[in-house]
Amino acid sequence: MQKQRKLVVLLKGYPRLSETFIAQELLGLERAGFELVLVSMRHPTDKKRHPIHDEIQAPVLYLPEYLRDEPLRVLRSLVKVSCKRGFLRTCANFLRDLVRDFSPNRFRRFGQAAVLAAEWPDQADWLHVHFIHTPAAVGRYTSKLLGLPWSVSAHAKDIWTTAKWELRDKLADSEWTVTCTRAGFEHLRDLSRDRGNVHLSYHGLDLDRFPPFKGGRPLRDGRDATDPVIVLSVGRAVDKKGFDVLLKALAILPAHIHWRLEHIGGGSELANLKALAEQLGITDCIRWHGALAQQEVLNQYRAADVFALACRVSDNGDRDGLPNVLIEAASQSLACVTTSVSGITEVFRDGQNGYLVQPDDPAAFARALEAAICNPLQRKAIGETAEAKVRGEFDHRHSIHQLTALLNT
Repeated sequence: MQKQRKLVVLLKGYPRLSETFIAQELLGLERAGFELVLVSMRHPTDKKRHPIHDEIQAPVLYLPEYLRDEPLRVLRSLVKVSCKRGFLRTCANFLRDLVRDFSPNRFRRFGQAAVLAAEWPDQADWLHVHFIHTPAAVGRYTSKLLGLPWSVSAHAKDIWTTAKWELRDKLADSEWTVTCTRAGFEHLRDLSRDRGNVHLSYHGLDLDRFPPFKGGRPLRDGRDATDPVIVLSVGRAVDKKGFDVLLKALAILPAHIHWRLEHIGGGSELANLKALAEQLGITDCIRWHGALAQQEVLNQYRAADVFALACRVSDNGDRDGLPNVLIEAASQSLACVTTSVSGITEVFRDGQNGYLVQPDDPAAFARALEAAICNPLQRKAIGETAEAKVRGEFDHRHSIHQLTALLNT
């Protein structure tokens, strides 16, 4: 296939195990014929990689994560871009932003933009940015320095924890913005001067990597202590995932219900969650796996009976959009117990293709878990209905077609 536009894609960190949806998009764009150069603001911290990361051909350029780490590189870049036509205009924008957000991070974003502009890949004529908070600030300054168009993919935390004034400026300066939930889409569209400049595009799933599970599941109902119901949860141990709510809900399940929780993921709150499990007296019923590669996660989906994720809106406004792990679990006909936060309700309906409760309510979450555990035929039907929706409406090729059309406009 003949190559089309050469794109620079700016990422906060790459590669990251928790952002398979981004890797999936990158590979999809390469397969659509685009030549990519990836630019990451952070070096990777995950010890493992998904196989999809090795399939992506694009080179990766790493910006200085902190300006003090590479002062000569930053200084050389500032000298080089100071001669560019857009330098004074970019400085004026930076100073206006600095008045409203006087922070070390603001200086860092400008310095990183200078490095990216100074080291801009030959023949690249478009910048696409993932996340509308910090990366989009770097992208916006870079675009102004070089006089090149840019676009942005907004996701979850970045939408809800960024000041409205900054969102308005980025929406106005970018060529277009895509986001992955209707809630985020409506919020950004309301802030945009050009309402047609914001587009809804669900990530979807690479269904070739998540083929239908043909093995079938035993109809466990929690009554056999030697064969407990397996509850799986996947996600980083951070506040918005609500793992504390999940642990409290499991702890108040009736004593005659036997279960085992399998948790996959790292995260800053993992030690606190383990301490909470000890306090609740449920440590012996939990296995903490840490971060796993995609094939290992798929195997866990297929071994589980129920998937649980107690998403919430954190005090700072942070929240999930539509957690990819819910779509992955549903693709394996696994019944999901979750909450009515953000884009989750755009896919799952309580009692139809999922079990949904209000967030931050351990008692309600426990009742939903009990219903899923004790009614294996019902959860089987719910899982099958969820899988049909995912396979019918959430193929990632739809979003790649949308992005390709936008990039070729």
